[in-house]
Amino acid sequence: MTPDQYCQDKAAKSGSSFYYSFLFLPPHQKQAIIALYAFCREVDDVVDECSDPSLASNKLEWWRTEITNLFNGTATHPVTQALQTSIKQFDLPQEHFIEIIDGMAMDLEEFTYASFKDLSLYCYRVASVVGLMAAEIFGYQDRQTLKYAHNLGMAFQLTNILRDVAEDAARGRIYLPQDELQRFNVSQDEILDHKMSDNARELLAFQAKRAQEYYQKAFDQLPEVDRYSQRSGIIMAAIYQETLKEIKNDNYRVLDQRISLTPLRKLWLAWRTSRQEKKRYRQWKRKK
Repeated sequence: MTPDQYCQDKAAKSGSSFYYSFLFLPPHQKQAIIALYAFCREVDDVVDECSDPSLASNKLEWWRTEITNLFNGTATHPVTQALQTSIKQFDLPQEHFIEIIDGMAMDLEEFTYASFKDLSLYCYRVASVVGLMAAEIFGYQDRQTLKYAHNLGMAFQLTNILRDVAEDAARGRIYLPQDELQRFNVSQDEILDHKMSDNARELLAFQAKRAQEYYQKAFDQLPEVDRYSQRSGIIMAAIYQETLKEIKNDNYRVLDQRISLTPLRKLWLAWRTSRQEKKRYRQWKRKK
């Protein structure tokens, strides 16, 4: 199995919304973004699948060393070998890879967050940094697009937190800010025990509203000149926002069950959004 095949297999098996957004990219961009995604999956799996925190920490340290190897041209892992061309072609910074690992390491130390400000650092490291690298791979002309990528990453992570609140609670993690639990009169034990209540529902609706505000902020910052090149992020946003809509329609019962879209629905949303963006791009080109 080649390094690219390894990454492709890793991405396809995940069933993630990210995978569906990559389908419409040119081959060189598709190879790069799948390799980047595979890296994120590898370091995320270290934390989620390793029950011994000290062992997980050691494995993350190994990945830090492997990123140094990557930028020295001596990568040994299939994922970093697949990234070898991408880091040069798309000028991906070494510190961004380390920042992602640092974000994953926070899961070994932080099980709650006092405020949204504290949570924002985590979201930046594990999602916004990925968005910034994705923006480099997709290409842009206006640096305003980097603000879009940052806020879109925040929106994705906030959606993940809402969708996975029960799954995270089963691991003893609560990403909902502690001061907001207090504001809505919801205890930590209610989240850990998956107890739905009117207060919990209001708290979760508040989280959904914040995520939606970040999507709006991101798209308000996306220059039209870069919109088509960034269409993979737009496809992803369509899938994630549909998930938010489903959570709302299910009355925010994310403590009872995990809301997710079927692969066929994700594929349809990706295809529809891709068509819409192509049409919009052609209309914009005619007006220029």
